[in-house]
Amino acid sequence: MSGTVLITGCGRGLGLEFAYQYARDGWHVHACCRDLAHAEELLALEARFPDQIDLHVLDVNKDGQIKALDRVLGDTVIDVLINNAGYYGPKGVVFGGLERDLWRQVLETNTLSPLMLAQALYPRVAASRLRTLVFVSSKVGSIADNTSGAGYYYRSSKTALNQAVKSLSIDLAGAGVKVVSLHPGWVQTDMGGPNALISAEESVRGMRTLIENLDQDQSGSFLDYRGELIEW
Repeated sequence: MSGTVLITGCGRGLGLEFAYQYARDGWHVHACCRDLAHAEELLALEARFPDQIDLHVLDVNKDGQIKALDRVLGDTVIDVLINNAGYYGPKGVVFGGLERDLWRQVLETNTLSPLMLAQALYPRVAASRLRTLVFVSSKVGSIADNTSGAGYYYRSSKTALNQAVKSLSIDLAGAGVKVVSLHPGWVQTDMGGPNALISAEESVRGMRTLIENLDQDQSGSFLDYRGELIEW
């Protein structure tokens, strides 16, 4: 199976691995990155797969850049839109040390921006063959799984994202668009750290398999990279 995929946050980690695996397998990849000038690995990947990869500068928090991306895409249809860009925020924040502006930055990147991008590019997805919207979430957004507390900024941003994804799946069901929240696992990236349990390659391979086999009945689900259902 191949098609056209647009991925945010491709400068490193999961986004870079998504871009690599899709390009390697013959997909047309629109890889978006906030700071393309310093994304050496992504630039090298584009040089390796020049016929498969188109690079775009995109700060998902800037509506002007979202609109510019939409214009640049012309008449492109997008089979799979992967909202991967994310921001953990400062670590080690505890109750008593919460700051409104920092919290707002995390919510902006992880909750508002993925939905704004999906809203802008939705007609392209709806016109495609696979009609799939993917939101990279996190198990720490699960209320049922929260037994350790803390993580206020990141947890709340992913919990809110999951609720928005659920609503979106209901609203778009009539158009046959599949919408899903995915937990990538604890991955060895800059965010996950070196002690994480799985590689980016394993995580993305699992998520891709899930995405490519996703059916309409699974739309609105919260799944991990192995396809296992996560409690809200």
